[in-house]
Amino acid sequence: MKRKISNLSKVFFSFLLWAISLGVSAQNLTVTGTVTDTNGEPLIGVSVQVQGTTAGTITDNDGNFVLANVPSNAILNVSYVGMVTQTIPVDGRSNMNVILQEDTELLEELVVVGYGTMKRKEVTSAVETIRADKFNPGGSRNALDLIQGKVAGLNMTRTQGSNPNSGMDIQLRGVTSLTGTRTPLIVIDGIPGGNLDLLQQDDIESFNILKDGSAAAIYGTRGNAGVILITTKKGKAGAPEFNYSTYLQHEKINNKPDILSASDFRDLINQGIINADQDFGASTDLFDELINKDNLSHYHNFSASGGTANTNYRASFFYSKLDGIAKENSREQFGGRINVNQRGLQDRLTMSLNIATNFNDANLLGGGTGDFEQAIQRNPTAPLYNEDGTFFETEAFNNYNPISRLANRLSKRNQQTTSADLRLQLQLLENWSVAAFGSYDRNTYNNRYYRSSKDWENRVGTDYQGMGYASKENYLDWRKTFEMTTDYRKTFNHTHTITAMAGYSYQYYTFEKFNVNNNGFTTDAFEDWNLGAGSAINNTKLPRPGMGSEKQDNTLVAFFGRINYSYADKYHLQGILRHEGSSRFGANHKWGNFPAVSAGWTISEEEFMKGISAIDDLKLRIGYGITGNQGIDNYQSLVTLGTGGVYPQDGVYYQTYGAARNPNPNLRWEQKAELNFGLDFSILKRRITGSIDIYNRNTKDLLYRYNAQQPPYVRDQIYTNVGTLKNSGIEFQISAIAVQQKDFNWNIDFAANTQSNKLTKLSSDVFKANWLSFYGLPSPGNLGDAFRLEEGGSVGNFYGKRFAGFTEEGKWLFYKKDGSTGSATDLSDDDLTIIGNGVPKFQASLTNTFVYKNFDLTFMFRGKFGFDILNLKELYFGNKKWLPNNLLKSAVTKHNELDDDPQYSDYYLENGNFVKLDNLTLGYNFKLNTPYIRNLRVYLTGRNLFTITGYKGTDPEVQDTGFEAGVEKRDYYPLTQSWSIGLNVGF
Repeated sequence: MKRKISNLSKVFFSFLLWAISLGVSAQNLTVTGTVTDTNGEPLIGVSVQVQGTTAGTITDNDGNFVLANVPSNAILNVSYVGMVTQTIPVDGRSNMNVILQEDTELLEELVVVGYGTMKRKEVTSAVETIRADKFNPGGSRNALDLIQGKVAGLNMTRTQGSNPNSGMDIQLRGVTSLTGTRTPLIVIDGIPGGNLDLLQQDDIESFNILKDGSAAAIYGTRGNAGVILITTKKGKAGAPEFNYSTYLQHEKINNKPDILSASDFRDLINQGIINADQDFGASTDLFDELINKDNLSHYHNFSASGGTANTNYRASFFYSKLDGIAKENSREQFGGRINVNQRGLQDRLTMSLNIATNFNDANLLGGGTGDFEQAIQRNPTAPLYNEDGTFFETEAFNNYNPISRLANRLSKRNQQTTSADLRLQLQLLENWSVAAFGSYDRNTYNNRYYRSSKDWENRVGTDYQGMGYASKENYLDWRKTFEMTTDYRKTFNHTHTITAMAGYSYQYYTFEKFNVNNNGFTTDAFEDWNLGAGSAINNTKLPRPGMGSEKQDNTLVAFFGRINYSYADKYHLQGILRHEGSSRFGANHKWGNFPAVSAGWTISEEEFMKGISAIDDLKLRIGYGITGNQGIDNYQSLVTLGTGGVYPQDGVYYQTYGAARNPNPNLRWEQKAELNFGLDFSILKRRITGSIDIYNRNTKDLLYRYNAQQPPYVRDQIYTNVGTLKNSGIEFQISAIAVQQKDFNWNIDFAANTQSNKLTKLSSDVFKANWLSFYGLPSPGNLGDAFRLEEGGSVGNFYGKRFAGFTEEGKWLFYKKDGSTGSATDLSDDDLTIIGNGVPKFQASLTNTFVYKNFDLTFMFRGKFGFDILNLKELYFGNKKWLPNNLLKSAVTKHNELDDDPQYSDYYLENGNFVKLDNLTLGYNFKLNTPYIRNLRVYLTGRNLFTITGYKGTDPEVQDTGFEAGVEKRDYYPLTQSWSIGLNVGF
């Protein structure tokens, strides 16, 4: 009996001890501790969080923290920017010291550099990477909107505002050619010349911008203006995931020209300034009539991804309906993208397949830039309709009724763009692989145009005799690419690393188009679907029908290689050589060599830097590279046939042919040599990171059409290499984590650059030109060209007269070369001079991102400085001589003294400096306790919200790329402010 009791007591006491220990383990503790780095330095602002709860704190100025009521079996997450996050079990401890290791992931991250990737720490060229977490938030109409203002030196301007059928003007580090391609090469998943229509904002993983010659030389003759590498999202191993993104967007006019209203116009009639017969009895706001006030764009993207380590996929489908601010101006599109990845042969063989397509229908009729010019100048007392319902037309200079145009015309485009690529990579040895890449992309569209018999241009009494006109155009281009590469990487003695790549590239491109037109349609029922019904085929009194077709092609072949050497992660050296041939150049210069060399010194790895704890990473870069430009028209080096007149023989007329151009077997590549110095830095445990780049470019052998002596030349001009351009500038980018706390974070991103562009050579011993002129000013009046580019002169120089005042009669006075004044007729060419420059000397952007608990707020300011704008609206419409057309109010206020014909001078140049609030986004991330929804975010975005500027025109953000920078044109598409509300859901 005693034994039984004893056994029971052991069980009881054991149970009691277990219960006590359980109770002890369940007790809450106050945990204190210190967080330091590997050098023993305390870390301030480290987040210490109880896993699975909202409880947490941050370390103080000495790296200490205190957490109360912590379960003894809890797990702490200790995280800090630039450090590896640690997960630490409490295990009943009330005190603990934590040492955080430096996070080298940023240095180990892979950067796409063209035909492969490199570790960030090994990059020795000017390469900027923008990943999805740094994209501009909100709904984007163009893929490049995502990085607007994010890359120093990359200039992008949407001169047609929200027009959904327009693109962007893009320029990297200034102008690089007179007549060749001046925009960066777009490479999408390895396809050179990729089509941006195939990209949707939710399908993009990252942008890598190859800025300097030492980086872009790997693309040889297409790298002169830089390279933008775009990587799309790919399949990944894991559980199946679904994502849905959508937004609704509405546009509104940001700034309307200050036009005379009907009341203002009648006041001028009462003052005797305008004849009384110009009052047509109505009160019309034509600008308002052209605006699509009910515009609503919407976008949808649904994706699915998943798979195993050996087979994975990602597929997405999108639909969007984009409305412009102008009536009859829209774009409806749908399409998708599929990526499939497969591994086999014991993980030695990898296959990656991408297919993308876009189908779109575009309404091109509305938004014609001339329509909004009419909205400024058309008489505001003129009605839009006659009493019988027909359209009222004013017959003043350069007048038409745009509402009539919208009602009586049709202009549409139906387009399909598709690309497919396949990549196979075989790992032959541990350090050696070979790969084959092939792609095919095809773009085709059909343009439809019809002008009704009711259209003013076709009215009775014109050549069209009150009958309809129709035209069609079919266009097709396609490109096929095949490339072979081999890669080798080996590290010796844990110190020396060699990476080598060699490859072959072949690309064939062709386009063909066909167009036809006819008129004399006595009914509008067929529109453009029965071209043979037009009576102009038989009626020789009508304008003759037209027909044309064309086909062109070119071939590009290249051999290329790149070798990298790194020593102890301190010293890095890279060499590139591309040997490339193009069918576009002369028989004597089909092939060219494009070498590059660059080096990097990671100063922070040196022993003398080890004691400087504030500096995490410091790398000096220097690179020199030569790139080319084959972006010219086909067949420029060859004699091609062109049509001439016809000759009769036996009553039959035969077409004649002759040489269309002079041959030039010495036609060769434009070549750009670029030197780049760069410094990459990271300080204060990676709270501040950035880079500085200084570059100098010289582009020689510029192609231009020069006068040719006859004989020996057949034609009077020849396309040949002569000139030289010089570009230089400084670029600065910095990112900072200003505040990192438990519930609040503040990140700052700043990008800025300066630029200078000069023409240093224009003539040779054989081919000469005094200067180049650009942008012929529109009629009326023979006002000449706005820009002049001379040897030694800057790109974008306005060239014209210097304003000296007005006479008592309101006539123009201008300064002459000797300092005296005279009228426009008194001036000679010698009296004209440089009066301004339209290229911004300095550009900058500042992005702030705040995160408070589940809320996030992002706003970006973007500005351009040090440039002039020629205000053509003021030049023409701010002058009473434009009467009886309508005027800007400034014609009778600011310019009321003026009583003379329009003249081009610095009187109409204004300082263009501006700062815009370009993006403002407020978002909220829901945390849902459900196994069905991974994440859910809603956001509100406003774009182009306000502008700070002294410029008095409509908008200071005008075209500032190419050779015609800084003109606010008379004909235009209005810029807008947009608001969008969006949703992102992950299932």
